[in-house]
Amino acid sequence: MCAVVAAMFFSCCASGQARPETIPYGANPAAGHFLHVDDANIYYETYGSGGTPLVLLHGGLYGYIDEFGELICELSKHRRVIAIATRGHGKSEIGTKPFSYTLFANDAFAVIRHETGEKVDVLGFSDGAVTSYTLASAHPELIRRLVAIGGPRKFTDWPLNAQTELKNSKPSDVERDSPQFVADRKKLMPKPDKWLEFNEKLVALWAGPVYVTDEQIQSIKVPTLIIMGDHDQYNQIPKMVELFQLLPKGEFAIVPGCGHVVLACKGQFTISVVDTFLDQPTRAAKE
Repeated sequence: MCAVVAAMFFSCCASGQARPETIPYGANPAAGHFLHVDDANIYYETYGSGGTPLVLLHGGLYGYIDEFGELICELSKHRRVIAIATRGHGKSEIGTKPFSYTLFANDAFAVIRHETGEKVDVLGFSDGAVTSYTLASAHPELIRRLVAIGGPRKFTDWPLNAQTELKNSKPSDVERDSPQFVADRKKLMPKPDKWLEFNEKLVALWAGPVYVTDEQIQSIKVPTLIIMGDHDQYNQIPKMVELFQLLPKGEFAIVPGCGHVVLACKGQFTISVVDTFLDQPTRAAKE
């Protein structure tokens, strides 16, 4: 996959966030755990305590737990945070099955229920946002509130230039275009020799015609906040508005002056929007 498409839909390998550099998010032995789910060991980290647990689902390929560093630092001050590494990313095993958002959602569900029997709040970015839709649709009993940042419903929701970019890309492009990133990621992987297979599975996933159906979106009954940057070059505002309008209890926030990776562009602004949304019931009870 070319660097443009990878950074586009699924994350950014260098977020530029201001965060405590002493905390190795994504490779933190003090916070890390493994859970064997079906055919793979899934890695996750936990931080903080109190409040409704918050589950974080990161972007794909270039994405990983560390992209949430600033958010974890802030929100773990008053709630428990569970940051899950999607299979194949970082320390999570790739497994043997084809990648699907249902598979990713099942992995997340297993980790969540291993960690807590409570309802949780969920925040997903990009690829993780699509997983969050799938998780919320399949497990309405699980989630209290949902935040989805920059996650489309289907391949044709991408801008045409991004669709063309993916169609013309090869799984080997990432190592060619970002050799240092790949070298660093392989150091985390339990089986670094599976890097190319991991990329092949992701490309097949992204090229699939539909990630989540309109019926699945309509079935999400919990309060849901959709966030995107007003200059997100990889998600179209009209398509995200369509998604928002399908939600029974939807809210829509556009982060001004930002592209796809809003947490890197305006981290504190975005975190404030997220925190206010998640804290609404508490605020209402106090008023």
